[in-house]
Amino acid sequence: MKARRLGFTVALIVFALDQLMKWIVTGPMGLTHVLDEHVFLPIFSFTLTHNEGISLGYLNATNPIGRWMLVALTSAIAVAVAVWIGREKSRIDQAALGMVLGGALGNILDRTLHGYVVDFLDLHFGDFRPFLVFNVGDAAISIAVVILLLRALLTRKEEPKETIEHA
Repeated sequence: MKARRLGFTVALIVFALDQLMKWIVTGPMGLTHVLDEHVFLPIFSFTLTHNEGISLGYLNATNPIGRWMLVALTSAIAVAVAVWIGREKSRIDQAALGMVLGGALGNILDRTLHGYVVDFLDLHFGDFRPFLVFNVGDAAISIAVVILLLRALLTRKEEPKETIEHA
């Protein structure tokens, strides 16, 4: 398990950064109400939102049953990712899976404590928003999925060498 420590370390770092940024935004930065905004750059703002669903607002959980079903579903995915980290040999894949796990754990904690996930990163070009408002965990998950997909598509598995004896 010592060899797989990288993925779990990355997960802990992503989880801690996610929770730290959520605390900064909703605490010292003073964004306490949905759609409170702090403009950081002309194309980037901190805008507080409460996401009651999962990715892209699907599976909204506006009641307690839906909330806990999402917690259970996300927890099951997190357990599966943790098992995958434990079995993964590639350090790049371990790190990417750690990003997924850390982001998932941050969102699970939010949903458990608040009933929603705190989102605040708002990239926009005028009124055009190519992404929904997101958080550090969401960004880590998205980046990790791209890394895993690119590695799966662009790396070749070494073919087993056949041992054919020539007579």
